[in-house]
Amino acid sequence: MTHDVTDRPTVHALLTDGTTVCIRPVAPSDHDQLEGLYEEMSPENLRLRFFAASHRSARLAADRVCAPTRTGYRALLAETQGRVIGLAEYDTGDEKDSAEVSVAVADGLHHRGVGTLLVEHLVSAARAEGITTFTADALSENHEVLKLFADLGLRTDRRFEGPEVRCTIVLDQSDTYLTAVEERGRAADVVSLKPLLQPKVIAVVGAGRRPGSVGRAILHQLHAGGYTGRLFAVNPAAHSILGVPSYSSVSALPKTPNLVVLAVPAAAIVETAEECGKAGVRALLVVTAGLDADQAHALLAACRSHGMRLVGPNCLGISNTAPELSLDATFAAGHPRSGTAGVAVQSGGVGIALLDGLSRLGIGVSSFASLGDKYDVSGNDMLQWWESDATTDLALLHLESFGSPRAFSRTARRVTRRMPVLTVDAGRTDAGRRAAASHTAAAAIRTMTRGALFTQAGITATRSVGELLETAALLHSQPLPAGSRVAIVTNAGGAGVLAADACAEAGLSLPTPTPELIDDLLAVLPDGAAVGNPVDATAAVAEEQLTDCVDRIMRYGGIDAVLVALVPTAVAAATGDDLVRALTRAPGRWPKPIVAVRLEQGLPVELLPATEDGTIPSYAEPQAAARALAHAAHRAAWLARPAGTVPDLDGVETERARTVVESYLDAHPDGGWLDPRTGADLLACYGIPQIPWAWAETEDDAVLAADRLRGSDGRVVMKAHWPGLVHKSAQHAVHLDLRGDSEIRAAFRDLEARFAGLMTGVVLQPLAARGTELFAGVVQDEVFGPLVLFGLGGTTTEVLADHAARLAPLTDHDVHDLITSPRCAPLLFGAHGNGPVDLEELEQLLLRLSRMAADLPQLAETDFNPVLATPGGVTVLDARIRLVPCRPQDPYLRRLR
Repeated sequence: MTHDVTDRPTVHALLTDGTTVCIRPVAPSDHDQLEGLYEEMSPENLRLRFFAASHRSARLAADRVCAPTRTGYRALLAETQGRVIGLAEYDTGDEKDSAEVSVAVADGLHHRGVGTLLVEHLVSAARAEGITTFTADALSENHEVLKLFADLGLRTDRRFEGPEVRCTIVLDQSDTYLTAVEERGRAADVVSLKPLLQPKVIAVVGAGRRPGSVGRAILHQLHAGGYTGRLFAVNPAAHSILGVPSYSSVSALPKTPNLVVLAVPAAAIVETAEECGKAGVRALLVVTAGLDADQAHALLAACRSHGMRLVGPNCLGISNTAPELSLDATFAAGHPRSGTAGVAVQSGGVGIALLDGLSRLGIGVSSFASLGDKYDVSGNDMLQWWESDATTDLALLHLESFGSPRAFSRTARRVTRRMPVLTVDAGRTDAGRRAAASHTAAAAIRTMTRGALFTQAGITATRSVGELLETAALLHSQPLPAGSRVAIVTNAGGAGVLAADACAEAGLSLPTPTPELIDDLLAVLPDGAAVGNPVDATAAVAEEQLTDCVDRIMRYGGIDAVLVALVPTAVAAATGDDLVRALTRAPGRWPKPIVAVRLEQGLPVELLPATEDGTIPSYAEPQAAARALAHAAHRAAWLARPAGTVPDLDGVETERARTVVESYLDAHPDGGWLDPRTGADLLACYGIPQIPWAWAETEDDAVLAADRLRGSDGRVVMKAHWPGLVHKSAQHAVHLDLRGDSEIRAAFRDLEARFAGLMTGVVLQPLAARGTELFAGVVQDEVFGPLVLFGLGGTTTEVLADHAARLAPLTDHDVHDLITSPRCAPLLFGAHGNGPVDLEELEQLLLRLSRMAADLPQLAETDFNPVLATPGGVTVLDARIRLVPCRPQDPYLRRLR
């Protein structure tokens, strides 16, 4: 372990009051500042820190921290606007896996989370170095530091020794610790967003005197929208714009804005941002597009150094429709309707469509953020804001890129327990991913990886903006269904058939009514009605009859939702019956979700007013109604399932595995595919079962190895090996069903001749028994982390592509989903009378693979193909593992993008 100022980069993070601080390693040039940190402490704080108050303590402490690099020591400092405000350090001394930790915070800055943030970063660094415990000595009266350690979320033991307390802190990354870190981050994040989303003073820089500029459009929206705070324009050529007072610069404003909107040319962005920071502005909204890489870097650096949160650049704007604020800082054509849906998008065009759609439906918007190129504020920030604002009950996202997917996933899993979170799954195709990368300067994202993220986090992923609004209408207005069983009621047989097809295609079931329900419905429906599913109530059905019919279906326990497909008829018009009113005038709200389909409806989806201030969604197409019901059923099922846990595994040797990886990369600095022996060593560290095998480099060695490996039938398999060999079967580098020494020798000579200059040896295995050939693997995504894949294996695995995927680490629920999702799943459960495979062993294999991927970020790819699954067990027949040099990164460490 070394104290190297370059091995952990500078990061920025938030204190509890929303202040941005820089966390970085200590450098020798910090000596005077660190000495000053201690010199400015009160005598009492010096005594609590050093157990004695001495004028020499400050210099000695600074000397120690800034001493030359030494093994086992690390120090991190926190600074804001160039001032050092805190220091945390650890020293292993003569220990290997334990370190002494200490922390100091500047006087006047206690209770703002400085020490806790520093210790969190030290914990992450120590864990990466293999340190498992921190120890700390403190005076028993030093309540501040004792509370800091106690509140970390880590298991802490105290031992009192006279006036001192010895604290031992276990550095495990338990869910308790991650939850504590997450909660501290959420609280700090929400506070930091208040100047952005609840500003009391706003200035718009770049509002022109003549129509046509984006800045003027935003100023108009703010002014005309009734913004209740103080509003200024910044334009040196005008004293007033649109009735709003204008000043020559931000520094000339009579009151410092909380939020400044920048709508100036790209060349002026950095200078203006610096001016805002020096003036004390806390948030920037940059709508300007076209920043080059240098401008982008300088803009973000200005925001970080001055502690400003940033939305944009290249965005539509933000809004907060709370009546006490009425903030509309966008250049959309109209003002969003006040409501309860939170919206965050990267595309301004998608944002306008969602704002218009939600306003038209009457759902309205609580707050809106067009994130644009998303240099700072992200979808994760907005989720945490909506979770805390006491208004939002529905979250809609359109994200083309993810900065910290695993942190986003943890946040989303928590938020989706409280409110529906919906997204448009943008970039599903290669063309879409290329467009997203071009649009947002983000890396292309694998479709399976995004799908795994959304599924595991409980996010409702739709395929279009229209489907997003259709689903939002249902989730906003109706209770969730208990299951996926739907009853269809119609006054036209053809409409019922279309609805039935749509439901079946969406994965919903249409149960046949029981005889009792049939009799019940026939008693209220007109003659000629067909009571199946769909229920054809005929064109003669009257308003009261339709209401009674739906009411009786609602009371039937075998149905979870009702879809009513209606068409206008002359019969209803002649009798004055309003069949839509039959659905909306029922006493009270229906106890189960109900949706209408009206084929003549002009809009794709509407919300029909119902009694007791409720609404019923009405769709122009049965497919839209069915999709929305299916999404609602999936959400209900996700909520009904308890949160999964990552099971403990026995026989895992993580430290030995890391040693295997480090040894390989020391010998192969650029990484590569592991040889069979190194790969087997790595799998053994995780208890992953492999078929017996032997390595041979000569013909005679191959014969001897085959003799040791032959089973009862005497047959073996020989596989050629050389570095980089990927598809053995495609290269015809495998000989099967070899019997006797002569066949072994002939096979070896054949491989040696055909792959001369390449082959380094052969692997011999006993011929495996018959069973189901499966595939299990890992891909390390540079954005999302390790993705575990599972499905049908063998030589056709890539052609059939029957795979499911989940992000590691896998929970028990994730493993169940992986096994049951592929099309080949029935084979595992005993289809065709073959008997089920050993499902418990299969689960163990996937969990151990997941653990290996989570432990080892250097694991770029792992392919187990085939994995032989039988009723008697699960065995890896062939394993390919590729390592690359990679510095571990803690995905849950608190830091700004």
